[in-house]
Amino acid sequence: MRFKAVATVLAWIFMLTAQPVAAQGNDPLPSWNDGQSKQAIRAFVRKISKPGTADFVPPAQRIATFDNDGTLWGEQPFYFQFLFAVDRIKAIAPQRPEWQEKEPFASVLRGDLKTALAGGEHAILEMVMATHAGYTTEEFEVVVQDWFATARHPTTGKLYSEG
Repeated sequence: MRFKAVATVLAWIFMLTAQPVAAQGNDPLPSWNDGQSKQAIRAFVRKISKPGTADFVPPAQRIATFDNDGTLWGEQPFYFQFLFAVDRIKAIAPQRPEWQEKEPFASVLRGDLKTALAGGEHAILEMVMATHAGYTTEEFEVVVQDWFATARHPTTGKLYSEG
């Protein structure tokens, strides 16, 4: 269950932050520096996308694997999915008065993320589960879209959609 919840969060955040193809113009990776990694990825995609070649992979058989080290999204000062959970804790807190006294929620509500994270993986999982459970897929999509439209990076103050 833990993996499914985290995977769902990651999938939603990726889907909501990925730029539509039409908005990308000629460059499918507009935020990437034009270096070896970008060139290698683009060459690979061209190779597997050309029908009639030995390397062609039909779209239904293509699988994308994403890592979580900041390659595809910012990891500093925290991963976006954690910041989403923190913001959800703050939004849900009025309906959960017991969180004022219960860790890790109490620390989040005081703005003390260091203490909230002192509980390790268990604390993070507790926060994610508390802020992601009980929604239908459609409801969760609305929550994430609303958050993404207004959430700002804690260091830069920019909207996440601003890059």
